[in-house]
Amino acid sequence: MIDTSFDFRSDTPSGKDPDTFSPTLCRYHKLLWSKRLPGGELFDLDYETAPFYLRHRSSLGKFCLSSDTVVPTFKKRTIDGVTKDEMNFGGLGYTIGGMMLFPAIKIDGKWTINQARGCTKKISDRFDYTVECIRRHYSGGDCPLSEVLARYTDFLELFGDFQGFVEFFLLQDIVTDGCDGVRFFTPFDDFESPMPVPTTREEYLNYRTHAMDFLKARNRRIKDWSEQHLNGQQAEQDADGDSL
Repeated sequence: MIDTSFDFRSDTPSGKDPDTFSPTLCRYHKLLWSKRLPGGELFDLDYETAPFYLRHRSSLGKFCLSSDTVVPTFKKRTIDGVTKDEMNFGGLGYTIGGMMLFPAIKIDGKWTINQARGCTKKISDRFDYTVECIRRHYSGGDCPLSEVLARYTDFLELFGDFQGFVEFFLLQDIVTDGCDGVRFFTPFDDFESPMPVPTTREEYLNYRTHAMDFLKARNRRIKDWSEQHLNGQQAEQDADGDSL
């Protein structure tokens, strides 16, 4: 079953990225996201040997997805008064609550969603900002990721609308009731900041508290969902030899 306390770095070969080399993470993604889409179609995922990518092929289209660790600790930055220990989030960012799937294949040689969210300064790898961009994409609004999200409309259309996307990926704890807004980890300035990275101890600890609250809440939600929906499924897959 799904162990929401499992740190995917622990079964990743030394020097490799857990997003593509943790066999447990790949298996968890398959278990969690191989399910019915909001429209009723089965979004069945399969994988190959490492590096691990999740693939779907059906009348819906062909999709190759890669995992992404979505809640940064900004541990490579120096923030006055913030210790390195305070920047590790206790490993929460490497549990399943801190992981997402996005399309892995570049279109026209341009950034994927994962690359764009990490390299666009107005996003700075912030997951709350990324979710706000996705919300605006579905509502027709403009945002710093508009161009890259438009390239992957076929993937986003699988979920129907923003609420469908949120509910499919169990992201209810980062949005407001009714999915009409995002619960930001720091005060939101409508993408006006050139780089929304905490710069003071107070800002960082505020960001850390809200980010960790989200990770813990999503892990609880994933645990509850898996206990309700996956009972017996893993045993059947193991019996069929469907394991890494």
